[in-house]
Amino acid sequence: MDYKETLNLPSTEFSMRANLVKKEPEMLKKWKEMDDYNLVLKSREGKPKFVLHDGPPYANGNIHIGTATNKILKDIVIRYKTMRGYYAPYVPGWDTHGLPIEHRVSVEMGEKIKDMSPVEIRQKCKDFALNFVNIQREQFKRLGVRGDWDNPYLTLDPKYETHILNIFKTLVKNGNVYRGNKPVYWCPTCKTALAEAEVEYHDHSSPSIYVKFKLIGEENTYVVIWTTTPWTLPANVAIAVHPEYDYVKIKVEDEYWIVAEGLLNKFAAETEINYEVVEKYKGKDLEYKKAKHPFIDRESLIVLADYVTLEDGTGCVHTAPGHGAEDYLTGLKYNLPVLSPVNEEGIFTEEAGKYAGLKIWDANKVIIEDLERLGTLIKTQKIEHSYPHCWRCKNPIIFRATPQWFISVDKNNLREKVLEEIKKVEWHPKWGENRITAMVKERPDWTISRQRVWGTPIPAIKCKHCGEVFIDEKVIDNFITIVEKEGTDAWFKLPEKDIIPEDVKCPKCGHNEFEKTYDTLDVWIDSGCSFEAVIRSKGEKFPVDLYLEGDDQHRGWFQSSIFMSVAHTGQAPYKSVVTHGFIKDEHGRKMSKSLGNVIDPKEIVDKYGADILRLWVSSIDFFDNIRVGKNIIQQQVEVYKKIRNTLRFLLGNLSDFTKNDLVEFDKLLPLDKWALGRLQEVISQVTEHYEKYEFSKVYSLINRYCTVELSATYLDILKDRLYVETKDSIYRRSAQTVMFYILDALIKMLAPVLVFTSEEAYQLSPLKEFDTVHLEYWPQVRKEFVDEKLMEEFKILFMVRDDVLKALENARKNDIIGHSLDAKVTLNGVNEQINNVLVKYKDYLEEIFIVSQVEIGEGKVKGEFANVSVEKASGEKCQRCWKYSEETGKDEEYPNTCPRCAAVLKGLRK
Repeated sequence: MDYKETLNLPSTEFSMRANLVKKEPEMLKKWKEMDDYNLVLKSREGKPKFVLHDGPPYANGNIHIGTATNKILKDIVIRYKTMRGYYAPYVPGWDTHGLPIEHRVSVEMGEKIKDMSPVEIRQKCKDFALNFVNIQREQFKRLGVRGDWDNPYLTLDPKYETHILNIFKTLVKNGNVYRGNKPVYWCPTCKTALAEAEVEYHDHSSPSIYVKFKLIGEENTYVVIWTTTPWTLPANVAIAVHPEYDYVKIKVEDEYWIVAEGLLNKFAAETEINYEVVEKYKGKDLEYKKAKHPFIDRESLIVLADYVTLEDGTGCVHTAPGHGAEDYLTGLKYNLPVLSPVNEEGIFTEEAGKYAGLKIWDANKVIIEDLERLGTLIKTQKIEHSYPHCWRCKNPIIFRATPQWFISVDKNNLREKVLEEIKKVEWHPKWGENRITAMVKERPDWTISRQRVWGTPIPAIKCKHCGEVFIDEKVIDNFITIVEKEGTDAWFKLPEKDIIPEDVKCPKCGHNEFEKTYDTLDVWIDSGCSFEAVIRSKGEKFPVDLYLEGDDQHRGWFQSSIFMSVAHTGQAPYKSVVTHGFIKDEHGRKMSKSLGNVIDPKEIVDKYGADILRLWVSSIDFFDNIRVGKNIIQQQVEVYKKIRNTLRFLLGNLSDFTKNDLVEFDKLLPLDKWALGRLQEVISQVTEHYEKYEFSKVYSLINRYCTVELSATYLDILKDRLYVETKDSIYRRSAQTVMFYILDALIKMLAPVLVFTSEEAYQLSPLKEFDTVHLEYWPQVRKEFVDEKLMEEFKILFMVRDDVLKALENARKNDIIGHSLDAKVTLNGVNEQINNVLVKYKDYLEEIFIVSQVEIGEGKVKGEFANVSVEKASGEKCQRCWKYSEETGKDEEYPNTCPRCAAVLKGLRK
């Protein structure tokens, strides 16, 4: 007879071929039909709450690998917390106002936009944003991200806008909002002011020039400045020196030049001059001296400033209060005029004299030529340096003094209050606290006005009589009432009389005739108010448990949220903050279309399935910069196959097993007791990693557990028992019991990451209790399944096993054996403790080593833990189990079988 027909071969119902691309959409359809989001929430009603508040991505394009990674990380957290028994809602949101969207609409509309009214532009922006909300929503859902997708929060929603205005009113009432004419980041391309969070730094080529300013009252004496922005020289009104630095007067041919002593050698090398030092003094000795502007009939005052450094230049800093934040503060100290002869498009105005009409970048060349012609230019060259660029159009920006609305970050000790709240937050990684603390300490007042139409309007009005621009709380209150019904479009549609109450008076002249102004709020105000619009106003848990975003949000959403929340509620809006790094390619380069290294999440999902992308997300140490590329994704495909094969093996060998077949712990075979004890350690470690948001450690541990500890060790050892022993024998049921517990834990531990694969396995498993695995609870560590003494003994057995495997491999290379079952192993431990363990478990060693015969005696080859020798096993090979035995072939009813297999076939082995 064919003895192979009697083997307990596993079922292959859980297909080897994943085919995720086809199966995942089918599961999404099933989850939608069962309304899985609300079903899961209902199952956790009355449980402790865990709230992760979603930072809103911009609705201005398809999702990219960064947004996909962020959403998957959040989904892993929510699913894990839900399985731990928390009521964990997830309300996704979108940032739908602001420059990113208006910029895209402007590009699409082209010249037509010049003939459109603000209301028409706003409608186009709204349509554009809502379209991409719908597109991104479907893309996020395809990634397996579970949330309240039918009820997201949108910053353009009138209800949301009322909360923005209410918080803005709090800031106005507290005196934190003011209007000032001071230099701000300005994008000449987008024609609007920018906040710090809207500025990126990229390499940029600039002219580098050294210029002489003639010192008034001293013959042939000049103060030398250095600048990389020649176009700002028309606004120069001062030269700053450090009060404590040493400055020298040097003789160069028949002139005398003043520079900092600490930069003299570098300056001389760059300008290739010969010089002689004739005088030395402190910077403070130069204060209030005056120099002549090199090409304008104007004096330049020498002032003192601590920010002057000895890194580059001359230690004498060209100062234009209209074009620099530090310059502006110095100007306030010395009562200097604030000149900014540049319009919104970066073109010089009439105030710039002969340069009027020139683009500032074009003016650089003309100004340098004039300096050379006038004999005041010492040296010019090009340098590459880091320079601020607009986050949206990617073009260089400028500092430009212009009337804007600001939030004072120091009024009412707002900055200090924020810094105190930062200390109370748990930051992951730890350095996040230092990062945001440093940024908050150093940040200037917040420029909150934008010269755009798509956004929440700042309800400021202008007096028709005296020109005073101001904000009145009565106007805000009335406008909020209007917005609740009509949205913020009303500001652009309604006449002043419908918005401005009759009793509002100009605080400067007392008149009551006004016109609206049309600046809009910085979008970081919009998103920064989400704690109120989405959480507090709806009675949700506050502060929330977690914010999770990219580490660029330390100066973005994390910061705007805590400033708004502290101003409005007195506390931080979050208890914990988790940040992830930037995503780069496999070589650590920034992703760009020009390099051809952009990874599209849709392409990954369409080719491999969302679970592969999710597995990659779980694999990354996201606290640092993240690398991804085709090779990295392909590696995840291989890892996924190994995990899937483990699940497949477990399912296949449990096809005839139910909970009624579970064997009590005390009756399990020793190897199975060890495996069950090891499982408890794995559950404990995996849980700890999830708790600390260390998903890469979860990935590494489960990957190793599946491939090394299970597939290559425990499950490999079990094959003999599973396939050879009687179906309902203690030998097989003991193994199946532990496999049942392993499958149960493995599916659940994988469920937050491999949402589709775990569901597929769950539906085919004997442990299924709910309609979906995502209603399940987290596996518990069962201490009663851990026999500490046995665990220590098996630690020794597996160390000996490593020595045996090495000896078997050598025997295979020397053609002593083929398969390990061809072998007889003779061994003894290198010490008494190891030998005692071997003797205690001598009846199980053949199974553990996967050999035919084991004898404890004198091994000849010395290993680390045992002396091992390998020889050809004695006897004949059983045609059923392939083990060798001297008793094989002696059974008349079942010839060519060993005594064990004969007993199994006769039904005598239970």
